[in-house]
Amino acid sequence: MPKRPTLLDVADRAGVSRATASLVVRNSPLVSASTRERVEAAMAELGYVYNAGAARMRAAQSRTVGVVVPNLTNPFFAVLLAGMESVFETAGLAVIFANSNESPEKQAGLLKRMREHAADGVIVCPCEGTDARLVEDAAQWELPLVQALRYVPGTASDYAGIDYREGMRDATGRLIALGHRRILFVSGNRRHSAQADRLEGFRTAMRAHGLGDGAVLEMALTHEAAREAAAAIAGRPDRPTAVVCFNDVVALGLHRGFLDLGLRLAEDVSLVGFDNVAEAALVLPGLTTVATRPFAVGENAARLLIRRITAPALPVERSVVPTQFVERQSIGPVRNAP
Repeated sequence: MPKRPTLLDVADRAGVSRATASLVVRNSPLVSASTRERVEAAMAELGYVYNAGAARMRAAQSRTVGVVVPNLTNPFFAVLLAGMESVFETAGLAVIFANSNESPEKQAGLLKRMREHAADGVIVCPCEGTDARLVEDAAQWELPLVQALRYVPGTASDYAGIDYREGMRDATGRLIALGHRRILFVSGNRRHSAQADRLEGFRTAMRAHGLGDGAVLEMALTHEAAREAAAAIAGRPDRPTAVVCFNDVVALGLHRGFLDLGLRLAEDVSLVGFDNVAEAALVLPGLTTVATRPFAVGENAARLLIRRITAPALPVERSVVPTQFVERQSIGPVRNAP
């Protein structure tokens, strides 16, 4: 049998050191273009094939990372995952995506399986009911972990997220500036940091204008639940003149529900979403919302994880993306409130 060419054979043919040849096969940016061309030409001449499996064994790394999110049906998470994948792909890392479906038990099982498959690190958007053991166990396992979008209070790990409080405070303040006083915050019915931060942002704006804590309605975060709730909201004796929503999924459901009732958005009731998903610009009238840049959050989370894998002893880092108010046609000045 002919001898299989080695990386040393390639280095000799190209006239470089074995270390330099190794940098080329690992796509390192430290190698000049001319050197890369010589090494790649030598590889082609000798028929050299990079043995990724053997390299993983030598490096004790799988070149695989895990990502666990609570709801893959929300289009927001699809954009978030695309941002993560764009960074991981550039770094040559394979990604395993998983859906916890807001179950702590399922989330724990997914992390266990990722450990069994020797994932180099994980990004987790903690589901409702997650406690500090998420971070404590990862530290005990020496598994690099980044929390994304949500965080478990009182834990110390890298985090990539959004300034939910300021985004919701700003959106509510803009409605107040338009003359609205009876503003309803339609919140999710699950308890986690993103829900708490949005609620606090809403209440901060209401209190700052002497309006108390404001009215809050909790519901399942689905189009169907929101559409069905529109009649109950519109039928309140103290019907709100404006509604600000936990996310665009709820806001789009209310958008349709209010139109079904014959209400005119921006005239009979103003409506604000949160996240700026693509559909917000497609409905008529356009949905005013708060842009949260999930692609950028995904990129940040991926970079933090690569940083933690590469240098486990670095200090904990937080990367928080600011929000942006996106005004469309679904809000207007308060009018003849009933």
